[in-house]
Amino acid sequence: MALNLRGKSYLNIADFSQREMLYLLDLARDLKRAKYSRSEKKALQDKNICLIFEKTSTRTRCAFEVAAHDQGAHITYLDPSGSQIGHKESMKDTARVLGRMFDAIEFRGAGQDMVQQLADYSGVPVYNGLTDDWHPTQMLADMLTMVEHADKPRTQIAYAYLGDARNNMGNSLLLLGAMMGMDVRMIAPKENQNEQNIIDMAEDWAKQTGARITITDDVNAVDGVDFIHTDVWVSMGEPAEVWESRIKLLMPYQVNMDLMKKANNPHVKFMHCLPAFHNTETKVGANIAEKFGITEMEVTEEVFEGPMNIAFEQAENRMHTIKAILVATLGA
Repeated sequence: MALNLRGKSYLNIADFSQREMLYLLDLARDLKRAKYSRSEKKALQDKNICLIFEKTSTRTRCAFEVAAHDQGAHITYLDPSGSQIGHKESMKDTARVLGRMFDAIEFRGAGQDMVQQLADYSGVPVYNGLTDDWHPTQMLADMLTMVEHADKPRTQIAYAYLGDARNNMGNSLLLLGAMMGMDVRMIAPKENQNEQNIIDMAEDWAKQTGARITITDDVNAVDGVDFIHTDVWVSMGEPAEVWESRIKLLMPYQVNMDLMKKANNPHVKFMHCLPAFHNTETKVGANIAEKFGITEMEVTEEVFEGPMNIAFEQAENRMHTIKAILVATLGA
């Protein structure tokens, strides 16, 4: 199966059809094998890609940089202190400048409108590395990871997401499962469930793909799933005042060993887009322990450091799937 995706942007998960997503996953698998076997061919020789980061990053930045380097492309990195964006120059004007210099642009920041303006005015492919609404490049990595670890057809895979479902990961994972015809279960307190417009989008996809969608506040809904996902309870940029109330609200949705056992599946795996607050070895973790008296948040140390955790393979797959996006949209 080969599709022509040259010149396409990837701003939210619905920008690609199911068929296009499956093509990208096939391509990512091929590129992953080629990297491991040292037989990779460079399809992006002398291409120039600009990475704009309003929000800090480890996996997204490194995945784009290594993927581009492996394929022969050059990278320019812009952080908030390294450009005039938002200070002396609008994103619209920035897009029209960068589009004349670069072959593609990646953006990671708060506003979906910012990445949309880049796509509207730059004239080159634009990739959403994360916004408050969506995390589309993460979804290809998550899908590849689940397919690699599931000994069953894609449409028979079941996964659950627990925690704050209103964020970019909750939105994206709901739509991913709906698009791919899977059994997806969003488990969150009623006030933290996906917004109705996101649920409507997912249900529209489910009518086409046969996906099974569950929206519930009952943690017992993990029964029978193959994968359990979670994310941080407080997203980047949210004020400190929300921490205490959010922790109290979401503690029943913490992924601990009792929760993993509720899946009643000896092969169930744990997934997380990272970083994760599972101990006090970071400044944030230590601060949480000092202020709120807990040493673990969305996932416990027992689960995170145990054999069920495949989050680091998931992180590696960011590189392989981002490489697939670059090759498919920029390759000769």
